[in-house]
Amino acid sequence: MPAKIRLQRHGKKGNGLFHIVVADGRAPRDGKLIERIGTYNPNTNPATIDINSEKALTWLKNGAQPTDTCRAILSYKGILYRQHLQGGVAKGAFSQEEADKRFEKWMNEKQGKIDAKRGNLASSSVAEAKKRFEAEKARKEAVAQKVAEKTSALAAEAAAAAAAPAAEEAPAAEAAENEAPAAE
Repeated sequence: MPAKIRLQRHGKKGNGLFHIVVADGRAPRDGKLIERIGTYNPNTNPATIDINSEKALTWLKNGAQPTDTCRAILSYKGILYRQHLQGGVAKGAFSQEEADKRFEKWMNEKQGKIDAKRGNLASSSVAEAKKRFEAEKARKEAVAQKVAEKTSALAAEAAAAAAAPAAEEAPAAEAAENEAPAAE
């Protein structure tokens, strides 16, 4: 029975959540499994991976073959590197303490990269929000300026319209005065 470490899909359409499982290579994707060793959620940024590294390492030692995606996940979490270091210990190239020290150094570097990515995502989202706020503020100011121009133009027209009838009444009043003495 060839064992495979692979993903088993769960979740709804467009929002998949995957279980990392050990299953018979001949079983269907979401079919019978031997053991569930973790979860993978690609919907978060960075992707959330929760895996029992001891079980995964045991299955790799027993000959389970990971699929391409699971190989990338195992590599990302350092399980394949740990297996590689265990091979060096078994051959006598270095001691278990040296292997643990190398793995710990690698994990610290990896965690630093992940934290930096999270920090960059957070700062870029804040910068993006500020940029959108400034653009919205500029747009509102432009609209307010247009409204002010229109209201000032309408006020000027209203003042001109009010002044025009008064100007027309003055010559009419003079003409009425001129006609009144002639009538006497």
